[in-house]
Amino acid sequence: MSAVERYLKPEVIRQIKRLDLRAQFIVKGFLHGLHASPFHGFSVEFSEHRKYTPGDDPKDIDWLIYAKTDKYYVKKFEAETNITGYLVMDLSRSMGYTYRQEMTKFEYSICLAAALGYLMIHQQDPVGLLTFDERIRNSLAPKSRRSHLGDVLSLLAKLRPQGKTDVAQSLSQIAAMLRHASLVMVFSDLLTEPEPVFQSLHRLRHRGHDVILFHVLDEAEVTFPFDGMVELEEPESRQRLQLDANHFRRDYQRDVAAFRDLYRRECAHARIDYVPLDTSMQFDRALTEYLGRRQARY
Repeated sequence: MSAVERYLKPEVIRQIKRLDLRAQFIVKGFLHGLHASPFHGFSVEFSEHRKYTPGDDPKDIDWLIYAKTDKYYVKKFEAETNITGYLVMDLSRSMGYTYRQEMTKFEYSICLAAALGYLMIHQQDPVGLLTFDERIRNSLAPKSRRSHLGDVLSLLAKLRPQGKTDVAQSLSQIAAMLRHASLVMVFSDLLTEPEPVFQSLHRLRHRGHDVILFHVLDEAEVTFPFDGMVELEEPESRQRLQLDANHFRRDYQRDVAAFRDLYRRECAHARIDYVPLDTSMQFDRALTEYLGRRQARY
């Protein structure tokens, strides 16, 4: 089974095909609300149009669409329609964890990345791949041809999460690398000190990038389903701790909720999309619901 077949299911393609990932993208300082095509019955070319608004050059009106719809639409400018996306994957050892779910956090993230990569290429936008642990490890240049998604997924399928992570340093490195405003989609469990990460996220936004932060945790890291005396191991430092799970559960769940809420607030302040997920969620349903909300805002 190829990486594409393994991570990109036909039923997921059907669900996401008409959603538009570009709804919040910033180009040259302007916020453009880009929605899915209102012309589902026509050819793909009509998805590259928007309604005529006062100030548009009447010469840009597409009279063929007017003849079919009795409404004025203009061709979108290239700057409005062409964006570059980067899938940014955390390779730290903790991403390889699963307690009782079918997929590890890393595999779950690959499925999300596969769907988003497909969506961008379907929209004829180039998408690239960056992976990191303590620094950037792999880089695939953005391309929009359909075969490129197979290259992205083949690389991801070969990688194994291992070692320590430095999310903040890696995101700062990415901010310095990217020369043009892009759509940066980050997949990480964010199991690190949050303040340096916030600074790096702000740096990305300051450089004009649209950022979506997928905070992927294992189901056990959210619910803490353990009973009795358990021994826990920190995945990166390998430090071990024995504790009574029943007594610890309530405090743990409260701390995780507070941790997520802190990210939610900081990201909202920076106009970053924060998407908290855990591996018990059907990733296709979670992604579809998120994209629907994102699209509806604009």
